Amino acid sequence: MSRKYFLPLFLLFQLIGLKILTLFPEFIETYYTNGLYHYISHFSRTIFGKIPFSVGDLIYTSVIAWIIVWFYKKRKENWKRKVFAAVNFISIFYFLFNLLWALNYYRVPLYQKLDIKTDYTDEQLISFTKKLILKTNEIHFQITKDTAQKVINQLDKESIFKTALNGYGNLSTNYSYLKYEIPSQKKSLISFFLSYMGFGGYLNPFTNEAQVNSEIPNYTFPATLCHEMAHQIGFGSESECNFIGFMASTKNENLYFKYAGYTLALRYCLNNIGYKNERLYNDLRKTVNPGVFKNYKESEAFHKAHETFINTFFEAFYDNFLKLNQQKDGLLSYSKFVDLMVNYYQNRDL
Repeated sequence: MSRKYFLPLFLLFQLIGLKILTLFPEFIETYYTNGLYHYISHFSRTIFGKIPFSVGDLIYTSVIAWIIVWFYKKRKENWKRKVFAAVNFISIFYFLFNLLWALNYYRVPLYQKLDIKTDYTDEQLISFTKKLILKTNEIHFQITKDTAQKVINQLDKESIFKTALNGYGNLSTNYSYLKYEIPSQKKSLISFFLSYMGFGGYLNPFTNEAQVNSEIPNYTFPATLCHEMAHQIGFGSESECNFIGFMASTKNENLYFKYAGYTLALRYCLNNIGYKNERLYNDLRKTVNPGVFKNYKESEAFHKAHETFINTFFEAFYDNFLKLNQQKDGLLSYSKFVDLMVNYYQNRDL
């Protein structure tokens, strides 16, 4: 066999192999997530965590620049050669992506580990949302002392990075598999572009750095960070990371973290109710402190200011990316963490 066919065939074998691996989540959980990935992630965070800037951002930027230059230089070459070169690159990229992090997409689902259901009734959602409103109002008033004022997070980014560790520490006392070790949290160097792409943050799978968009409203920053840290400890599902991020935020003693977690959850729950029953949504909304909705409007204004065709393109791209990686609901997967919350807190206090 000619060497030029090796990497294209390797890509094909990878795709077939991953399809087979989806049938063995326990194997992935035991030998990859709790085995190989544990050592890879710890090594990566040890190497890159102490570097004060995002190495992953620089790698991505360099690779994108190289691809653009490569295509420009090869624009007159035979198209078959360019296709082979592109497939070779994708084959290597895809192998490293899965080896270094993405096999976590195929691990045992979190709801099975927690032994909870994933469906709920409208009555259960309404009951949970009412509890969430009381808790959100309570934390909001503790911070502002005024129901009409929005929360202004007084913590700087470095303090948020350090404080986030406390929430995960508290969380891991009950769930050892949620233990977070060896910090590697960064403000993204490409935050400007992430804003227009519609991303609050991302995990770089090649360096295992948790990247957070430094331009997002500061009151949301703690929950976004905790979400990306959940990716670092080996969770691929966006709904699971939202849920873990929510718990890590609300288990934190810091009120700004609690507020970020509760407002995140409340927004999703209210939206789910409003989708089915607008009148009930409006009735529940009246019971929420006005200052909370001022924070929501702050987030809406931020996203609206960055809405362009670029945002639309990346939403479509990421939606399909998630669907290809065990998340059949695409971007709607983010809201699926409501399923986990409603069931988890059936017999637990918020």
